[in-house]
Formats: sequence, structure tokens, C-alpha cells
Amino acid sequence: MARPSGPVPSREAILEFVRSSPTPVGRREIAKAFDVRGPERAELRRLLKEMADDGLLDFGRRRKVAPPGALPEITVVEVIGTDEDGEALAQPAGWRDEAPPPAILVLEDRRAGALGPGDRALVRLERRGESRYVARIIRRLPRAAARVLGIYEATEHGVGRVRPTDKKAKSEIVVDPRDAGGAETGDLVAVELLPRSRNRLGLPAGRVVERFAGIADPRSFSRIAIQEHDIPDVFPPEVEEQAERAKPVTLGKREDLRDIPLVTIDGEDARDFDDAVFAAPDDDPANPGGFRLLVAIADVAHYVRPADPLDREALKRGNSVYFPDRVVPMLPEALSNGLCSLRPDEDRACMAVEIVIDAEGSKRRHRFTRGLMRSRARLTYRQVQRAVDGGDSEGVPEGVLAPLYGAYRALKLERERRGALELEIPEKRVILDEAGKVVEIGIRDRLDSHMLIEEFMILANVCAAETLEARRQPCMYRVHEDPDPEKVNALADVLESLGIKLAKGQVVRPKTFNGVLAKVRGQAAERMVNEMILRSQAQAHYAPANAGHFGLGLARYAHFTSPIRRYSDLLVHRGLIRGLRLGDGGLGPDDDEKFAEWGEHISATERRAAAAERQTVDRYLARHLADRIGGQFTGRINGVTRFGLFVTLDETGADGLVPIRSLPDDYYDHDEAQHSLTGRFHGLVYRLGDPVEVRLVEADPVSGALALEILSGGSQEAPGRAGRIRRRNGPPKRSQHGRTGRRR
Repeated sequence: MARPSGPVPSREAILEFVRSSPTPVGRREIAKAFDVRGPERAELRRLLKEMADDGLLDFGRRRKVAPPGALPEITVVEVIGTDEDGEALAQPAGWRDEAPPPAILVLEDRRAGALGPGDRALVRLERRGESRYVARIIRRLPRAAARVLGIYEATEHGVGRVRPTDKKAKSEIVVDPRDAGGAETGDLVAVELLPRSRNRLGLPAGRVVERFAGIADPRSFSRIAIQEHDIPDVFPPEVEEQAERAKPVTLGKREDLRDIPLVTIDGEDARDFDDAVFAAPDDDPANPGGFRLLVAIADVAHYVRPADPLDREALKRGNSVYFPDRVVPMLPEALSNGLCSLRPDEDRACMAVEIVIDAEGSKRRHRFTRGLMRSRARLTYRQVQRAVDGGDSEGVPEGVLAPLYGAYRALKLERERRGALELEIPEKRVILDEAGKVVEIGIRDRLDSHMLIEEFMILANVCAAETLEARRQPCMYRVHEDPDPEKVNALADVLESLGIKLAKGQVVRPKTFNGVLAKVRGQAAERMVNEMILRSQAQAHYAPANAGHFGLGLARYAHFTSPIRRYSDLLVHRGLIRGLRLGDGGLGPDDDEKFAEWGEHISATERRAAAAERQTVDRYLARHLADRIGGQFTGRINGVTRFGLFVTLDETGADGLVPIRSLPDDYYDHDEAQHSLTGRFHGLVYRLGDPVEVRLVEADPVSGALALEILSGGSQEAPGRAGRIRRRNGPPKRSQHGRTGRRR
């Protein structure tokens, strides 16, 4: 015979049971505790719902109930300190209530290890009082919650939405008014995602943890890149203090180079000058037509010593990052724009290399020295080019340029002889006014004055690598390995469609690619072929193991000429100082074994900087074009994917996407080897390098994305088998999106 069920408990009895339970309980536990069975269970469910509606109970995950304000049984906590016994004290991660957070004692767990302030963990809670809990660790979590950068927008209902700046972000983020942190519509904000929290629309939830300049300010574009790529842009106080304490050097044991008329040659917008050059005809009768060169580089190693605060911060940054509106320097301004900048008419410490070349540009000998120099002039590339071309030479010291260009012509002969890769890749240039507004966008000039400095720097870098090898010192090589054979074969397939032969399986040299480039010079496919050859190359990086530099055609190569902005160069300076016994500031006794790790790190920071710089320019370009929505532009297809075409606009060099859904109705096949999309039914083909005319549909300055629509371009070919099927079976059906067939 069934035992009769107990009566439905009172509200007070239920509340007392829930409060006394160490963990949240569900309807089943309450029914079991009060022996509620049969028809009375329905009455219990109704009563619990009424209590929840009245705010007496909270329904949490898994339909568990607890007193209002009680924490869920499984939650994430963040350690805030320790008690007198050394046990970790924590609070709920992302606590946002105005009331003080409940006290949580985290029990020690050997598997998770000791937790310190700022550490986070997923825990199981047991309540030991009104606002006291004990936590048992389930697993340790990453120290910081995921952050997303985006633009905040307040809705009519007070709930905020954040549109991520990342093009790849899949959804917006919902922000509760309590989590907005005072953000207003248009603010650039950093949002911390709340764990496993989504609203009824399925969007992730977050809270604003930092506010920046409004997106209406164009200078916010570089701020977006800095935040997205986690680029350190604020120097710790001890680093700034050390830089401010630095003093100018005196001659001491340095070689006095102040009588040599060295000059710096940089861009108009350069603020740090870390290299100076000089050339004169060699007076040695045994070297007719030869030149004596001097390349002087800022002696950063004098001021930045191994393992000091400046050094640790420089290593952390890896390199300077250059945006149209600002520079995030590797070193504080007191050094980068002060004592390490080779300003005219000021004594500066330098590391210098004297080089003798013959009339054909071949190096005969070189030597390094640590000196004290005094630049004669701060020149710009355009200023030098005007003077050489017979124009205005105001500000250019007399007699300086002729021997520099003589030496350059000799070095150019040597470059051609060894067969360095001669790619022509246009570089975008964005010029802003004082308010940060774009006033000019174009392609950077490629002048002889640029190439002069480039050849002098390359030669000095080679001398550094050779000296470090000869002195058996560790060297941070700049490595550019041979291209991957598979990429070369894929390139050969595309070139064949253009009527250009590139034999597969051959030993490829830079001269091989130069021969291809010569065939397309001046033709419509020139830019496309340059970019395709660039894509076939390995990515240059830093490493202590030498694998040569394929692009420059050099057996050994290291970066020596920019220690203000590259940590790799500072390491090379230190190696030279130790190997040549040039005084203090050389490599430490334990540094040799760290080179592999350092090489990986600074290669990563270099890639990070390049991505941040590129994305910032894209955002400026999108802002510049936002007023021309609907405008028509000419361009070329620079990328073909299964989801659409990438087109580079001729006028600005901006890149935009033509989504495959916007192409003329057809079923498109993607040929990865031929870099093409081909319509099965109409035979319309879009290939890499094809000229096209497009309409600008959308320009989003937040993400830097451009959406385009093809107006004309591509080529018509006879449809293949798919076309015959279409004719036999009639026209294909339209999809609900108004497009024919499926794109793939």
C-alpha cells in the first residue's frame, strides 16, 4: 500500500530549507525533503514559481533555486588576496553589484597549483553562511577574460550593443546598462566577455572595461590597432625615468668622427634618425674608381644595457610600430627622438663601419669602430633627389652627394651581378592634417635616393654578419629561405595561362623570377605578376641559425642599421661590442643561449606590427572613401577565393571584396591553382589580375572593409559540360536569395 504524500510546505519552510542548503537545490530535492509526491507536486511547482515571481527565489542554471543574491553552485571566481593562513580569497569574476561581494575561501588543490591575486578558476561552491562560501577548484582558467574592441551604441531600451572592429567577428555583443561603464554611442570601448552569458537572441554578453576616443576621431584608428594586437604603448615609470637620466657621451676612448661630413637621409615625416652616411673616392692607387664609405648608426647599446628596465621593455615591444598619425616607439622619446637620434650639429655616440669597395661595387675590406660623430645635415629623400636632378640644392652640404651617388652606382652594379630579387610592390601612403583628417592618399615614391640608402644599409648589414661569424659571436640573422617548391609550381601554372614559361622542378634563383618580371614590365599583368611572385616567397624572420637571404641573393645577412626601432639590431650591436672588445654594453655571458627564443619573439612582434600598420591604413582608406558610396572605380582582381573576389582600386590602392553572391547569376567553380572563378552556365571567368570596373557599395571605417560590386570585366569562355546540361534541362532554378545555383 502506497504511503500518503506529505502536504505542500509553506513558503517559510521552503525558504528555511533553501537557506540552510550548502548548494543550490532543485524542485526534486525540495519535493524529496518534504516528501511531496503525486498530485501535490504540481501544487509545489506552482508555489515555487510564485515565490520566484515575488523575488523570494532565484532560478539559475539547470533549474536550481537559491535565495536571492546567492551564488550558483558552479561559477568562476577571481582571487583577490589571501587570509592570515595564506589561503586564497576570491570574489565572483566580473562582480557588478553595488553591494560588497560575498567572501569566498578557495581550498588548496595540488593539481591546480597555488593561486595568486588576479588568477581565475572554475569552482564548485558550498555556502557556509549568509555571504560566505568555500570553493573547491574544478579547473584553473586563463588569467584574463577575453576582450573585444568595438563601437558602443545605446539602444532605445537602454541595452547597449558593441559592434566589434575585427572584420572576422561573427556577432555583436550585448551590454547591460549596469555594465556600460558610462559609455556613450560612438565610443570606442574594450569589452570583457562574460562567461557563458548570452541573451535571448543568442548574442554574447559583455561589460565595458575601458573607453577610448570616439570613432568620429580619425586618430582612433591607430588606437583600435594598438588594442586589437595588444601592442604595449605606455612605458612603465621606471623605464621613462631611466631614459630621462641618460646623458650625452664624451669622446673618451671612442674614435673621433666629428670631422667627417656625415648626413642623414630620411622621409619628410621621420622623427628619429638612426643612420648617417658618407662616401669619398678611394685614394688608394690599387683601387682605381673605388670608394670609401662610412655608415654610422646610433649607439643604442651604450644607453640600453642587458636586462635593465629599458632593455626588458625594448625586448617586450620588439620593434617600433608606425601609424599615419603616431609612432609607438621601442624606446622612450628621450632616447628615440633625443640622445639616440643623429640630429644635425649635435655630438652623438655611434657604432660605425668603414667600408672600401671597388669600381664594380665589390667589397674589399671593412672595419667597425665605436665613435663620436656630428651630422652635417638632416636631408630628405625628395630634397636629395631634387638636388641630384639639377634642381634646388638648398640645405645640402657642398660636395656630399656626388661621391654618395658614385658609390651607389657601383653598389647597384654588384646588386645586379648577384641577382637580387627586383620586385616592384607599391606602398600605400596616407597623409593627415593636424586634425587627423586624410588630405592625401597615394603610392610612396620610389626614388634613387631611397635605393641609395637601401644599398648602403644592406652592405653595412652584410659586414655585421660577416664580422660576427669571424669573431665566433652569436648572430641574429635576418633569414629569407628559398621559396617552397609547391608554391613555385602553383605560380608556374598561373604564369603558363599568361603565356609565360617557368619550368617546374628547376633550382630557383632570384634571377629566375627577375626574368619573368622583365617579360611583363610595362604590360597590364605587371602588377599582378609582381604580387604573385611575392606570395610565392617564404616569410623573412629572425633566427640564430643562418639560412641565407634568398631575396637579396646573400649568403649571410643581419640587421645592424636600426637599433632605435628594432631589437634585432641592438643584439647585433652587442655581439659586435663583445666580439671586437669595444667597451661596455656587449652581450652578457648567458645571452647566447637565449637567441633562439628571442628570434621567435621578435619575429612575432614584427608580424604583429605589420598587421597593425596594414589594418590602420585600411581603416583610413575606408574613411576616405566613405563619402563616395555608389561611385565607380577601376581596379584589378588581386585575390580569388571560393567566397568572392578581392579587388585593388587603381586610384588609392585600397582593397575591397566582391562577394560571390553579387556576381552575375551562375554556378561558380573555384580553381585554386588557376586563381579563377568560372561560371558553369554562362562561361564568365574572373581571374587573378583581370582589370575590372566596380561600384563601391559599402565602406566601413570601423573594420576597414570595403564591399564592391562588379560592373564590368572578366572574360567570356564557352560553357563546358555544365552548360550543355543547362541547355538540355532548361534554365536552372533561382534560389530564394535571387541567385542561380550555388557558389562554391
